[in-house]
Amino acid sequence: MEESLTKHSLAHPKEKDECEICEMKDHLCIHTKEKPHVCEVCGQQFNQISSLKIHLRSHKKKKPHVCEICAKAFSERGSLTSHLRIHRNEKPYVCEVCNRAFTQLCNLKTHLRTHTKEKPYVCEVCCKAFTVKDSLAGHLRTHTKEKPYVCVVCGKAFTERGNLAKHLRTHTKEKPYVCEVCGKAFIQLRNLKIHLRTHTKEKPHICEICGKAFAERGNLIAHLRIHRNEKLYVCEVCGKAFTQLCNLKAHLRTHPKKSLTCVKSAINHSL
Repeated sequence: MEESLTKHSLAHPKEKDECEICEMKDHLCIHTKEKPHVCEVCGQQFNQISSLKIHLRSHKKKKPHVCEICAKAFSERGSLTSHLRIHRNEKPYVCEVCNRAFTQLCNLKTHLRTHTKEKPYVCEVCCKAFTVKDSLAGHLRTHTKEKPYVCVVCGKAFTERGNLAKHLRTHTKEKPYVCEVCGKAFIQLRNLKIHLRTHTKEKPHICEICGKAFAERGNLIAHLRIHRNEKLYVCEVCGKAFTQLCNLKAHLRTHPKKSLTCVKSAINHSL
């Protein structure tokens, strides 16, 4: 294929026709999902030879296109152009559903799955589906028990890079997610989103049995135990059981000397 393309301008008319046929076959692979071009280094497959050529540069580690702002290097000029939008805060790709904007087209495509509910990446072990390929890769490690991302401070290991990044903030005390209403800062974006509901009064988690609404999913789960009569929290002193930890803590005041030990034990049993 590669030789055919390089000789295209010098080829005999018949050979040019054959080259065009090769190009057409290469294009058809996009529709058939066939990936005939295999990387000899890592085995990754591609449907077009041009994609394989770009990928091979990742092994050669040639990154001639360097960002003048942060010095990050890229193998493709297009990747650098896309990266520069982050510094310029340019977001040309806008979601037509919710108007959220993105610096890269791939991020918009991934975001759109939150509206379409499409989850193309499926776990072959348990059939759980994901919208993002990286999420599937991280999930698969829950089956293999692999934890390649290790904290250099305390040695704790994680299945996903993102979880390690979040964990490191417990050591650095960094809180990058700041509430624009009251200025309170958080280690994780998830915690900021939950906090914002204290301002918006939003309660998206609704009990299907009684209709009671909650700002946090954990509170809904705890509430459902009342309907199911599940009593996970047991007093180790007298054996009395409770649906919620807060109720056990209140009860333990009747056993002041052993309250701290019992609370710790109850929490461990619930995890």
